[in-house]
Amino acid sequence: MLTTGASGLINEYVLATTTSYILGNSIEQFSVIIALMMFMMGIAGWTQRFTNDNLLVEKFIFVELLMSILGGFAPIGLFTAFGLFGDHFNLVLYTLVSGIGFLIGFEIPLAMRLIDKLGIELKNNLAVVYMMDYVGSFVGAMLWVHILLKQFPLTEISFLVAGLNMLSATIATGFFGYKRLIRFQKSTICAVLITISALIYGFHNNRGWSVHLEQKLYEDPIIFSGTTRYQHLVVTYRKQLDEYRLYINGNTQFSSVDEAIYHEQLVHPIMSIVPDHRNVLILGGGDGMALREVLKYDDVESVTLVDLDPEMIKLASTKPFFIKMNNNAFKDARVVSRTSEGINGGQKRPIYHETTKTNKKGQTIVEKVADVQVITVDADRFISEISGSYNVIIVDLPDPNSIELAKLYSLEFYSKLRKRLAKNGAIVVQSTSPYHAKDAFLTVGRTIQAAGFKTLPYHDNVPSFGDWGWWIGWQSDISNEEMRIRISKMENPTVNTKYFTSEVFWKAMIFGKSWLQTSRTEINTVMNPVLMEHYVAEGWKID
Repeated sequence: MLTTGASGLINEYVLATTTSYILGNSIEQFSVIIALMMFMMGIAGWTQRFTNDNLLVEKFIFVELLMSILGGFAPIGLFTAFGLFGDHFNLVLYTLVSGIGFLIGFEIPLAMRLIDKLGIELKNNLAVVYMMDYVGSFVGAMLWVHILLKQFPLTEISFLVAGLNMLSATIATGFFGYKRLIRFQKSTICAVLITISALIYGFHNNRGWSVHLEQKLYEDPIIFSGTTRYQHLVVTYRKQLDEYRLYINGNTQFSSVDEAIYHEQLVHPIMSIVPDHRNVLILGGGDGMALREVLKYDDVESVTLVDLDPEMIKLASTKPFFIKMNNNAFKDARVVSRTSEGINGGQKRPIYHETTKTNKKGQTIVEKVADVQVITVDADRFISEISGSYNVIIVDLPDPNSIELAKLYSLEFYSKLRKRLAKNGAIVVQSTSPYHAKDAFLTVGRTIQAAGFKTLPYHDNVPSFGDWGWWIGWQSDISNEEMRIRISKMENPTVNTKYFTSEVFWKAMIFGKSWLQTSRTEINTVMNPVLMEHYVAEGWKID
């Protein structure tokens, strides 16, 4: 019961996490998957009363063997189903989830009936079964959080968990076989051996299968795929266009062909508006693209980049294709993956570049551009615990498609940012699409305003995403009209850009008729994350 309790809970986590990687919206997937499994466990508990006591041992062993096969091959099966039967994926998903939930629900009643058959009184029977099952669930949760997620891909975790069910089946076969309570002993042993062989074969080949099946989800060849504690990262490459694409949990993050449009519009407007660039804070942006643009300004003295996932930083700072795209923005910076170090300030390393100057020996003079501090902690926690101020704050976080991310677009979060903003400073927030997710975009703006900022929206077409928008926020005495006049007189930035000009930015502030109009008035808060609802349920549906 200890092993079955652990395997049952981890199986729920594996299925919910796999589905989140494929479909997104982790809160919804975890809620639906676990609720459906518990519902089927209840159905199984009621159904088992219609089975007689004949072959109880064989039935228990059969359930464990079937659980091993279904649970072990579940992630591979779901990837396959999504690639081959995209339109009917949910049917395959919920059938598989229901089946595994039903088997989990059958385990405890069968175990209790077996113990009862051995003559153990009901009180002790209940105590042993439920205690060990619940303790096993706790042990499983700890293994999942602290070991399995950190060390193994999902397709491998499922086979390791299947080994727990296999262990139960093997122990039951040995114990009840020794007591001569198995009627079909040879057939049972044969089934156990076949299942063990299938699991070993699956475990040995799962990584190769995973790469092959995952490729079916993407048009271009995958050159990198990895699952971190926080997310699934995929990089593809299309040789014909020399195009790299980064996907996080299946969602496009950027294309190297047009990422300059997004990142230059994210960085250069605010850097042109704010006169003082000494201290810059980047929240998100673990790919180093926004950092690349910030470091073009000679008067930047320090940049603090906060990203939750150290593996994203590692990927962006070590892989040659990433280094090429972000211009080696993380050079001499070191990732701080321990939260305690991150909160206390992390590690700071200088960024240098060669100048056109030479010394008396004719050698090129190398000057320091900035100190870049990379901190891999949750942005909200970081903002809550630091002191000091920043002249420019760039919020380059993923879209608010989950409760966790919606928190980083909340009134509470923006109020914390306002306290960290220096006088005459400003913030810029990537804010989804004003066309495809209009109410989400406008909710972000209302929430920033409610936190005490004056705001200015702008947008541009990024071919990989469509029309995309940003909000600039500031808290000085400058009115919106005065800010627009200042922008109209803004000159082109002195730094090198591929796309951005002052004229491009002026055009970006022009919206179509009614684009900024809505009957909605809500703001996004931690306790009322309406933004996620607007983005997930109402966004990307154009009448």
